[in-house]
Amino acid sequence: MGIYDLRNRITGRKVAVLGIGISNFPLIEFLHKMGAEKIVGFDRSDSNELKKKLDELALKLPFEYHLGENYLSYLTDDFDEIYKTPVLRPDIPELARARERGAYVTSEMEEFLKHCPAKTYAVTGSDGKTTTTTILYLLLSEAFKDKGTRIWLGGNIGKPLLPHLKEIYKEDIVVLELSSFQLHTMTKSPDVSVITNISPNHLDVHKSYEEYIDAKKNIYRYQNEDGIAVLNSGNDVTLSMMHEVNGKLRSFGFGIGSWDGAYSLNGKLYKKINGEITEIMDTKDVLLPGNHNLENYMAAISAVCDVVSAKDIYNVATSFKGVEHRLEFVRELNGVKYFNSSIDSSPNRTMHALNVFNDKEVVLIAGGADKKIPYDSLGKALFEKVRVLILTGPTAKLIENAARDEYKRQGKEYDIVTYHCQNYEEAVECAWREAKSGEVVILSPASTSFDMFKNFEERGKTFKHLVNELSV
Repeated sequence: MGIYDLRNRITGRKVAVLGIGISNFPLIEFLHKMGAEKIVGFDRSDSNELKKKLDELALKLPFEYHLGENYLSYLTDDFDEIYKTPVLRPDIPELARARERGAYVTSEMEEFLKHCPAKTYAVTGSDGKTTTTTILYLLLSEAFKDKGTRIWLGGNIGKPLLPHLKEIYKEDIVVLELSSFQLHTMTKSPDVSVITNISPNHLDVHKSYEEYIDAKKNIYRYQNEDGIAVLNSGNDVTLSMMHEVNGKLRSFGFGIGSWDGAYSLNGKLYKKINGEITEIMDTKDVLLPGNHNLENYMAAISAVCDVVSAKDIYNVATSFKGVEHRLEFVRELNGVKYFNSSIDSSPNRTMHALNVFNDKEVVLIAGGADKKIPYDSLGKALFEKVRVLILTGPTAKLIENAARDEYKRQGKEYDIVTYHCQNYEEAVECAWREAKSGEVVILSPASTSFDMFKNFEERGKTFKHLVNELSV
């Protein structure tokens, strides 16, 4: 299937777009170009900014919209197709009724994967998705830079790709980051799939941990024997998935594994393809710090170990400085280094971030909105690494309790200097006041941002602004 099949299906149909935001504006314009007779947008937000943009769009093409808390009440019987935002659960009553009436319910990414003519690589996981996807994109760009092959980046990062479907050719390569929300209703898997790791996450949206895991499995579930699935041999959940793979299995981890993939052993990084092991480089030369970033590299290398050379990998690993908001160095002031890791919205991510640093040298700013996930796994890292704990938001007490419980398990008296702050101005000032020369201050919230901010990017930018405003 391709763009012409899609055009034939959409032409003359009435289409609803649930969840407009900013990213779905190109989708609405694309649906118009595909010949949709009627397009109606729906969104819970009724901000003046969104209304202004929608009014501007309605001047360019036939388009209507409904906004506000009761936006779904306007989803009437006459829609042939419904494109839903990934975070909207597929089993809500409004969508169930629409399916019963014969409406085709889908999403931008589902349609892209079904109709994309190019080879597709996709990454999912609980932690490390964006960094791994970016590394994968950079590795392929390095390998094909002189060969005329275009590499596209999309999904959770980059731009929406369905509106660019006409520009993508069979000879191109597409790299995607996919969330559990995007994967939840997928019935088409990418050609090469990567799962970085699995741990409890997004349980405020998914009904259970089992449903969350099952959604992740869709990234390889529909592959045929030519597909490639890359799984983490050091993660219990992904390890248990290995017998389910329909295509070729690759793995990554610490210690040389049985399958093709990428591995780290005794300070060296290796790739393995067709059973042949090739040394790539010393792990100390990888610019991104921490074993979690080494895992991100191994995951990406495993996906492309058949098409990317050791030299290509070395060139990327010694030059790529990382993605914004992921252990991002902000500044050094009075001998204290400040790091922004606002992306860390789960205990696992914060644990990995803390493990980069020495014991008891960390002033940690954490806390935020609650995703209904357990925090006990964070306790050990807090016990070992954190001297000062500065907490904000609804999860503040959960994080503090995880630390206190670990101290009880260790038979030690709780000695982390702990503060509860109302906002980030207070938190950063407190960190500046408490941090000693030679220590690090890190924003690694272990929680989502929605208690105070629109997203983790806004949270990270606020933190960086406040840190850069500090004076000696």
